[in-house]
Amino acid sequence: MSDNYHFIRISAVSPLVHVACPERNADEIIAESKALCSSIRPSVIVFPELCVSGYTCGELFNQQALYEGSEKAVERILRETAGLEAAIVVGAPVRHGARLYNAAIMLRGGRILGIVPKAYLPGNGEFYEPRYFETGTALGKEVVNVKYASCEAPMGILQLFRIGDATIGIEVCQDIWTPIPPSTYAALSGAEVILNLSASDEEIGKHEYRRNMIGATSSRLLCGYVYCSCGFGESSSDLVWGASSMIYENGARIAENERYQLEATRITADLDLEAIRQSRAKYVNYSRDGILWADAWPYTGTGAEYRKVECGPAAGTDFKAGLLRSVDPHPFVGSGSEADKTARCREVLNMQVSGLATRLKHLGKCRSVIGVSGGLDSALALIVACETYDRLGWPRELILAVSMPGFGTSERTHGNALELPAKMGVESREISIVPACTQHFKDIAQDPSVHDLTYENAQARERTQILMDLAGKEGGIVIGTGDLSELALGWCTYNGDHMSMYGVNADVPKTLIREIVGRYAAAHGLDVLKDIVDTPISPELVPGVQPTEDIVGPYELHDFFLYHFFSGKAPEKILLLAENAFAGSYSHEELYKWLKVFVKRFFASQFKRSCMPDGPKIGSVALSPRGDWRMSSDTSAELWLNAF
Repeated sequence: MSDNYHFIRISAVSPLVHVACPERNADEIIAESKALCSSIRPSVIVFPELCVSGYTCGELFNQQALYEGSEKAVERILRETAGLEAAIVVGAPVRHGARLYNAAIMLRGGRILGIVPKAYLPGNGEFYEPRYFETGTALGKEVVNVKYASCEAPMGILQLFRIGDATIGIEVCQDIWTPIPPSTYAALSGAEVILNLSASDEEIGKHEYRRNMIGATSSRLLCGYVYCSCGFGESSSDLVWGASSMIYENGARIAENERYQLEATRITADLDLEAIRQSRAKYVNYSRDGILWADAWPYTGTGAEYRKVECGPAAGTDFKAGLLRSVDPHPFVGSGSEADKTARCREVLNMQVSGLATRLKHLGKCRSVIGVSGGLDSALALIVACETYDRLGWPRELILAVSMPGFGTSERTHGNALELPAKMGVESREISIVPACTQHFKDIAQDPSVHDLTYENAQARERTQILMDLAGKEGGIVIGTGDLSELALGWCTYNGDHMSMYGVNADVPKTLIREIVGRYAAAHGLDVLKDIVDTPISPELVPGVQPTEDIVGPYELHDFFLYHFFSGKAPEKILLLAENAFAGSYSHEELYKWLKVFVKRFFASQFKRSCMPDGPKIGSVALSPRGDWRMSSDTSAELWLNAF
């Protein structure tokens, strides 16, 4: 793992604007750049379109004084930011030959690393850019050398910039609003981050549209997208400027400013380059194959046309000191509003119901047998079954809920296991496993006072045998209750609770199950479900208190580890993310300890996942060997355990 954990810190600044006053705009840009570099040390600082001159200059763009004054201001910015670590990207009018271009300029170390002109010029509605500027496509696919700000500077659309291990492309405002934006070609040629210098005015509904467009572009291109628009100080003669800035990664918004401020606004985010690369590696259609290249675009699709500019190392950002991005401690649940979480839970439940309904419809009008323990997993399985039978128009009495108390069953869970089926309107039976297990212990010479693995597993297998035989006797199927978290950790008995005929919870992690059951309880006024949510998780296989999370670790941590491990992150990076997500809740030592447990248990338990029952895929993390996760049962965990 590199020192920067494959993160790159990027800032977007919407400074105060002084229309047609390049020197005063240079003051703002220089001051903002120095302040950011001295405090948070970004590798890139992005400013808006035409920020050096101001966007709303109108006919003044045809004035020599303005474009030459802007050039002198860029020269000053170059000089006064030469000692900063960050690459600075500003927008300015650039004269080349007899034409003026609306361009983005990449500066670093007192040098102009590249000038990227705007490809598509808006000339409709309130925009008049073709009146003043030439399209960058007029330069063709070759990068030309121009004399600008006392530098020999490369100018052209087809340029990519390498900063540290990040590859960056640039487009300007309107470019993203086109059918095939320049960023499409840049991303397919290796750009992992796209910078957009913009001047986008505000209209009712436009901001949400802009958000959706940027999010969709980031999702479609599997890239980081940094959007920075101009704000206060631009002329309001006919328009309003909100200074909209936002940063996306793989379609998710990770930073956004508050618009309509009467001062400069700044946002910064740490983009995860490795997450972008992993997404592209997994998506087999992320390639140039099959794309119809537009003749109007100076590009053939090989990627060779792009000029690759080496811009030096990334800034010495200390990512261990704290990440400038939100790390959700409960990624399966999500961090949206209460309405968002409710909708998410309803969607998951609908998917489970649809999967089970398909299986039951195929089998015919049959019974479903569910082992109900008074715990979370079996509660959700019963909810899914009831919702499914309702949707199929079948009576809930066809569902058979079986309570099977054993040596460690508590009064609380026993009572809930009997009350829940009654509240849900299904048939219930109680069958104690104590006599059968006592006989079994005699048969295999197991001392019942020795509460070892054999003692526990015998009970789990006896319960499964009862359910399977009842299903056969009743002409039905066994609905599994085991969840994604337990499958990841191997916290299930092989050919015991590990097995069923359809596992409705197989792709739902424990943290999400708790959320679904809790919200279902609130929506339906079921106090018994509320009590089940509040009950400590336990297998209850030995007498006395047996909290699962004291043994294997907190499920919220293991779900977090699973989510990021599945995306391909290395253990030390998962640990860094966990330290940010759970700051104040768990110490470094606790996180380290339980991550080690997760890795060991995950690798040791693959054999259980290799023969898991059918069940519906619910989210992006799935461990079915017939779906997303194929792994040898003999794979060593050594490489991962030695990584941190």
